[in-house]
Amino acid sequence: MSKNTVTVDESVNSVVNVTTAGPQGPSFALSTKTMLDTNRVDKSIIYYDSAAGYYKADSTWTTSTLTDGGNF
Repeated sequence: MSKNTVTVDESVNSVVNVTTAGPQGPSFALSTKTMLDTNRVDKSIIYYDSAAGYYKADSTWTTSTLTDGGNF
């Protein structure tokens, strides 16, 4: 692992931009599973399909299918 140091002289007005290589934000899940949402529809609800090994958002579970057409 490399270690970098930035020194800022407070007597000089300047802007310091610091960037590092690596992931840009957290992954979707701590379990490293992925999200499959290519078949998403209006009001899809995310669920985990263990046979596929993915989180999914599609027409299988929506606010309408869970409530038998009622309000969610």
